[in-house]
Parts: sequence; structure tokens; C-alpha cells
Amino acid sequence: AKLTFGTDAAVYPYGLGARQFAYMVRYGMTPMQAIRSATTEAARALGKEGEVGSLRPGAWGDLIAVRSDPLADIKALEKVEAVIKGGELVR
Repeated sequence: AKLTFGTDAAVYPYGLGARQFAYMVRYGMTPMQAIRSATTEAARALGKEGEVGSLRPGAWGDLIAVRSDPLADIKALEKVEAVIKGGELVR
């Protein structure tokens, strides 16, 4: 079974959705599995695999930058330093 990260449940106030990653890891996922739930697995669930959710030529250029390694501490994803959307720095 695959688990997909979602933002439509309105569980967290705007901007705090990344807290879900810590719960995913706390309850058994590896940090990489949690990250993939919001990237490659989400793209697959939406039928957009290869267009979004991965870093490859031809895919949308949306990504975030964080100061530390989220594979070592998944909570690093809660502290976004920069946002790149469509290949442009927006934050």
C-alpha cells in the first residue's frame, strides 16, 4: 500500500502542513518514505508521474530548500528557507 501526503484535510493551519512528516516518521515510515509520499507517490496518485514530484528534465521546477538534512531530522522540512516555483525563486 502507498500513502500519499495531502493538504486538503485542513488539519493544520495554513503553512504548518509539514508537521505531518514528523508523524509519518513517528509511526513507522522512514524519512525518505515520508518525503516520497509528498513527491513521487503524490504525483503517481494524481496521474502526473514524470511531470511533477521528481527532479528530472521536463518536470516542473518546484522545490524547497532547508538548512539541514531531512533524512537525519524530518522536522527540517518545517523550516523552509527558500521556495523555487517554476524554476524561479519566490521566497
